[in-house]
Amino acid sequence: MIRILKSLFYAKRYNKRIITITYDIFAVAFSLYAANALRLGTWDFSLGIQEYASIVLTTFITILVFAKLGMYRAILRYIMLPAIGHIVLAVVSSAVILALSSFFFHSFVPRSVPMIYALLAIVTLGAPRVLIKTVYYYYYRRKKPNVFVYGAGATGRELAYALIHGQEYHPVVILDDDKTKVGQIIFGLRVHHSSEFDRLQALYEPVKLLMAINNIKIGARLRLLNKVQSWPIEVQSVPSVEDIAAGKARLTEIRDLDIVDLLGRPPVEPNKALIAKNITDKSILVTGAGGSIGSEMCRQIVLQGPKLIILFELNEHNLYQIEREISATVKHRKLDCIVVSALGSVQNKNRVKKLIENFKIETIYHAAAYKHVPIVEDNIVEGIRNNVFGTLMVAEAAIESGVENFTLISTDKAVRPTNIMGASKRMAELVLQALADKQSSTTFTMVRFGNVLGSSGSVVPLFREQIRKGGPVTVTHPDIIRYFMIIPEAAQLVIQAGAMGMNGQVFVLDMGQPVKILDLAKRMINLMGVTEKITEQGIESDGDIEIIFTGLRPGEKLYEELLIGENVEGTDHPKIMTAAEDKLSWNEMDIILKELDICCHDYDYECIKRILLEAPTGYMPKI
Repeated sequence: MIRILKSLFYAKRYNKRIITITYDIFAVAFSLYAANALRLGTWDFSLGIQEYASIVLTTFITILVFAKLGMYRAILRYIMLPAIGHIVLAVVSSAVILALSSFFFHSFVPRSVPMIYALLAIVTLGAPRVLIKTVYYYYYRRKKPNVFVYGAGATGRELAYALIHGQEYHPVVILDDDKTKVGQIIFGLRVHHSSEFDRLQALYEPVKLLMAINNIKIGARLRLLNKVQSWPIEVQSVPSVEDIAAGKARLTEIRDLDIVDLLGRPPVEPNKALIAKNITDKSILVTGAGGSIGSEMCRQIVLQGPKLIILFELNEHNLYQIEREISATVKHRKLDCIVVSALGSVQNKNRVKKLIENFKIETIYHAAAYKHVPIVEDNIVEGIRNNVFGTLMVAEAAIESGVENFTLISTDKAVRPTNIMGASKRMAELVLQALADKQSSTTFTMVRFGNVLGSSGSVVPLFREQIRKGGPVTVTHPDIIRYFMIIPEAAQLVIQAGAMGMNGQVFVLDMGQPVKILDLAKRMINLMGVTEKITEQGIESDGDIEIIFTGLRPGEKLYEELLIGENVEGTDHPKIMTAAEDKLSWNEMDIILKELDICCHDYDYECIKRILLEAPTGYMPKI
């Protein structure tokens, strides 16, 4: 029986329809014959031409109604209750046709036969369909691993339905904290209170817990994550309703938890007026458009309705990827925005200037930078050339071309830096501060923020990869802490700060409490359904993933800072601050830059470090 059903499942769609229609014809004819036999009390009776005409017409009408109701387009293994309703409707129509045809053809059909026929036809037509679905469900579900669904709301119901008919997971239980929903049956699944998790896990042995709760406040979601992270199961989520509606994702796309879930705090809400101020109906240039921050800047910018956006990037592949994405967004949302992809280096002033002049750029967001601390530490000249002189070239091109606003994406590593990368970014800030004092046609602002979760080089993708490989998870130091932001939050901050119009100012975000990297690693281990392996006095615990400490990397600090001075002032945005910090005049800066250029040309590393130490960068390299 199973073999026959399997061959039916994997037959071509056209052949399935032929088989189904053929069966239905015989089922209707048999039901008509059997109805008469039951009424007459014998199987041995003769039929005249009128009776045959009535049977043929009834059969034809029944098959036609089935076709009109889409029964031959439905996939048997996925048939649900509405399809049974269609069968009943078609059979009732058929019984009415039988009664009418017997009257017009003067055929011998007792009055009770149409009713008996209807009951028989419902069984003969409906039972095989229900049987096929039942066999498919109970046979094939054994090949799918069990999962729990958390959330009995609309998203949870839709997810359960999709998983039941999908090929990857078999939902066995729906969990929820709402006591009014406990005990409900959703697509055959019982809703249980989350407090029953331990008992249910031992019973069903699920491989994952799928979070299907997207319509709650961030604070409530974080509290929920804090609860489930202690459960010995991998936790994943489904896309938000907004992403599904926008066509960005499908409901069945099971994902790792959002970065914001790992952050442990709600993201900062943007000020919509500030975000739109320097973008809407303006021409925008984004340098480093293919990077983690630059690409998110482009995503946020295009949603604010610019006339034109230039994606400026040195890496051809990254430029191709972001250009495709932004162009797709413009097309999907029917935006009136021109997207220009431009290859080039920020160190090529003429290239940048020609782009600005040709496209009449009004706002520049400078995200291009070398930012990986160990790599820049080993490639000092390239780091200085790109981060300092690249910024200088773009800034001078902006001034000479009459750009209104220029915003630099800086870093918390520019505060009392212990590495070349941080010192180069602080030097870039000093360059822009000096240029701001030199002229007033272009407004220069700098935005300084902490680490970005999920960016290239971030600890989150690194930890996730290490956990999936079975460990160990590498943390540089047990006490190391960092400020963290999510990428959209960082991009929105940059845009808002740049719109405040305070020439030469450095802005920082009130990022709340810093995150201990060790705690972040432990949180990720728990949420990915494994446990930490702890070694004490030479004895290992029964955990899965070990955390090892590798030591601080060259130029790395235990604690990152956001402000150099103590003179902190608020701004129009409650989460953005600014502070008065040491700066140089353009004449002083010009002398330093000329000497630094010579040192870079000669690849004189000691000379470069000496200049960074003597300038007011706060550079304090570790010996």
